[in-house]
Amino acid sequence: MKTISTGRRNFIKTTTAAVTTGILGLSGFGQTLQAGTHSSANELYVIGPMDGYTPQVGTLVSMLNYNRQTIINSIKGLSVEQLDYLHDEKANTIGALVMHLGAVEKYYQINTFEGRQEFSKEEEQEWGTAMNLGDEGREQIKGHKAEYYIDVIRQVREKTLEELKKKDDDWLLAVDPVWSEERPLNTYWKWFHVCEHESNHRGQIAWLLSRIP
Repeated sequence: MKTISTGRRNFIKTTTAAVTTGILGLSGFGQTLQAGTHSSANELYVIGPMDGYTPQVGTLVSMLNYNRQTIINSIKGLSVEQLDYLHDEKANTIGALVMHLGAVEKYYQINTFEGRQEFSKEEEQEWGTAMNLGDEGREQIKGHKAEYYIDVIRQVREKTLEELKKKDDDWLLAVDPVWSEERPLNTYWKWFHVCEHESNHRGQIAWLLSRIP
């Protein structure tokens, strides 16, 4: 079994921030909410506290919601052939990248909600290929419609939102002693990383779409 948490921590140590162009424009924000107002899930372009969550957790959820909708919007009309398009022998398909997003979010669920550093054997069987990608991912993750990938990441996200409703801002801001050997790293950063990781792969998806013959 490959060590998932070690790979995640190595990624943190070696990766610099990547800025990618979003799929959706940010025009038409509408009326600005007044300070202290909580938004609802349908207010996609409002980043801030949300009903049902503590203020900081709700702000995180608003960012997760926006990023996820841009992913869904970018793939929902794609054919199986487009989702399986492989640009070269080292690339990943769009479908595989979407599954990877689900796998990474699943890992941060078990890490932050359950305090585990590794997938279980069953979780590794379900998510290991999507987490690690590579040749195994190119071989196994293909042949699915867009609805399949959307449903997979939807189910993972539902679990995330369900658990975040049980948490508060102290939990979100708490520093993880295991991951803070070199510098302080808190739970908020972990879930912010889920956001930036999704944005990074959204840029890759956009690039792949522009290269499909």
